[in-house]
Amino acid sequence: MAESESYAPGWPGIPARWTSSAKSGVGTAFSEASRIWFTLSHGILNEIYYPDVDVACTRDLGLVVTDGHGFISEEKRHARETVRWIEPGVPAFLLSNVCGSGRYRIEKTVLASPENNAVLQRTRFVPLIGNLADYHVHVLLSPHLGNQGAGNTAWLGEYKGVPMLFAQRSDYALALAASVPWARRSVGFVGFSDGWRDLMKTGRLEAIYTRAENGNVALAGELDLAGSDGECVLSIGFGRDVAKAGHHALAALFAPFDLTLDRHAAAWREWHRSLLPLDAWKAGRPDLRRGSATVLITHQSKSFLGGLIASLSIPWGFSKGDGDLGGYHLVWPRDLVETAGALLAIGAHEDARRVLRYLGSTQEADGRWPQNQWLDGTAYWSGVQMDETAFPILLVDLAAREGVLTEEDLALAWRVVRRAAGYLVRNGPVTMQDRWEEDAGYSPFTLAVEIAALLAAADLADRRGESAVATYLRETADGWNASIERWTYARGTALARRCGVEGYYIRIAPPDQDEDAGMPRGTVPIKNRSAGEELALADEVVSPDALALVRFGLRAPDDPRILNTITVIDALLRTEFPGGPAWRRYTGDGYGEHADGTPFDGTGIGRPWPLLTGERAHYALAAGRGAEARALLAAMESFASDAGLFPEQVWDAPDLPAAELWTGKPSGSAMPLVWAHSEYLKLLRSLEDGRVFDLPPQTVDRYVRRKVEPAHCSWRFNQKCRSIPPGRALRLELLAAARVRWSIDGGVSWADDPTRETGLGVHLADLPTARLEAGRTVLFTFYWVEAERWEGTDFSVAVTEGDPARTPSR
Repeated sequence: MAESESYAPGWPGIPARWTSSAKSGVGTAFSEASRIWFTLSHGILNEIYYPDVDVACTRDLGLVVTDGHGFISEEKRHARETVRWIEPGVPAFLLSNVCGSGRYRIEKTVLASPENNAVLQRTRFVPLIGNLADYHVHVLLSPHLGNQGAGNTAWLGEYKGVPMLFAQRSDYALALAASVPWARRSVGFVGFSDGWRDLMKTGRLEAIYTRAENGNVALAGELDLAGSDGECVLSIGFGRDVAKAGHHALAALFAPFDLTLDRHAAAWREWHRSLLPLDAWKAGRPDLRRGSATVLITHQSKSFLGGLIASLSIPWGFSKGDGDLGGYHLVWPRDLVETAGALLAIGAHEDARRVLRYLGSTQEADGRWPQNQWLDGTAYWSGVQMDETAFPILLVDLAAREGVLTEEDLALAWRVVRRAAGYLVRNGPVTMQDRWEEDAGYSPFTLAVEIAALLAAADLADRRGESAVATYLRETADGWNASIERWTYARGTALARRCGVEGYYIRIAPPDQDEDAGMPRGTVPIKNRSAGEELALADEVVSPDALALVRFGLRAPDDPRILNTITVIDALLRTEFPGGPAWRRYTGDGYGEHADGTPFDGTGIGRPWPLLTGERAHYALAAGRGAEARALLAAMESFASDAGLFPEQVWDAPDLPAAELWTGKPSGSAMPLVWAHSEYLKLLRSLEDGRVFDLPPQTVDRYVRRKVEPAHCSWRFNQKCRSIPPGRALRLELLAAARVRWSIDGGVSWADDPTRETGLGVHLADLPTARLEAGRTVLFTFYWVEAERWEGTDFSVAVTEGDPARTPSR
């Protein structure tokens, strides 16, 4: 049967799956002309992304070697891999895969073409037993165009007379071309008629199919290496249609490979020369410094400059199918700011400015940012996290301190900061979800970021001549800061007694709209993600997040409450590895593999995170313990992969070789995690400077040195305080203009006061309660001016002895 008439059976193929998240390399061209990103693992190409960093278009591309006499070897399964960068910081990779039975070696150089939408792989097949003529080398490629393994169509064809293999889905297309002739080609449906199945049966591509329509498809071809001494170049081109994909594949082949490699490397070298002298820094591995800097930029969009995704990986991808990419190919404002901070730390000022411009263009009308978003700013998840609105304010402040922003930049940035600060004061301090995107309530981490952001915004407000706004922001920050212990510090619990401390900061305290200074906080059951059942009271759950109170300057490193919390954190969450310690996220975390190594499937056991080792090193440096910080830096480096990539989590149980899990090595979660590389680079800068690089000075001055106390106690509809101490004014904070009717004599006489606007969407009324003695009660209600109606309910606040900001939680 002629090739044009042979259609593959087995439609639509088995359900599509992605592949391992344990990447050994990620790369792109520095040039914005190339809209290609690629990943490596197990010695082969994995996902290739086109036309942007959030769209995966392949599952993997690898080689299968046979001899026609029963020997069948798939390099990703049957060979020992080594991977190394061609030089530190240049994301082109040298791979060597040696057959487990010693019969061959495959040497590869992989890079993204700087001038075309194509990935190039120079391949050299070296027989270690026998001769080249004794072997057949086959290429297998699995298209997953447009983030989908289903609905792809594959066929054999040619472009400008050059035989290629093609695939298309919607307006995504790819073309696979080679610098040597194809001996045989075929396409098919995965699991039924694909080339891999044929090779595993017979060792040859015997069933030749020319088209596989609308399913989970695979491309296969045997390379004719006889005339090239075992060497060839493969080119995978991409485009919005087949002709464009074929053009990019062929154009990339026409340039001499070594010249392309030199141009690729030269552009990355030039960027590294623009940075601070990382090679001269005293701490850290030089290769890991440069590699981490490159990892950051490798995750940046080239269509939406300044937008960086969380990771070029799919956690536990081999167990996930279409529609289950997770949130790692999205922009998370928190992660993005952490990355921009690292860019500032290494002197990549223009790249950091791009992030600021991107944040300004994707801010929502109400001042917040989505919990996470596609590169064009479209929200993905519907959650709201207050720290993700606060972090961009801190980035503007840090950039200003680093001298990166001009007065014109600051004028533009103030528009963004003003809206973000307005959102915080209207909706904070309770976070809708904590920084791990799970629970709502009072979180030490979120509180620290919010309060620091309000003070930073206040400084910028003063700079822009809005002193009234600045005053209100500082007063709000003071009130929230004074309440941190009341909201999140648990005393006298069973856990405290077990750990020998009087109290500790909890991970998150569930919100209570009717607050009382004397009522216990943190007494609501939370859910155990690993079992799906109630685990414990919230005051039994701790997290290293509490150290954010030091990282963002709200509490001194030697504050007894911080030291107590560290004792509890280390007792519950610290894991010792040969290279040093790492910490889990929080008590009862269920985001990780199961005990038997099977992938996270909605439940599991959370594992230690290397980035938390970096955060602990920053705490040690803040506490003046530089040697400890450097030791923790070395521990963090020990968790990097052999190719210098930081994972999200490391395996903390006995080795499970069958699951590719080894103690202290990357688990099946995301790798690389850009946030971890960012924390590493900021730690290097901090050690170089001898101080925490991103520590806001405003909080340290106001709350650690001067110990400023609030002048008001605030009442809000989402925080109805029931009591205030003598000597404090009662501030009523509303989201609409009102007339306040109030009484301090039990309703015998009433006074009316109008609210005043802050300029941030909050309306204030300060009642003169500072002279009231204990035992008195303030009554009040509201007449809503715009709606022309009374609230219809009287509220009360009692004046009681004791400062609510200092009242023990239990």
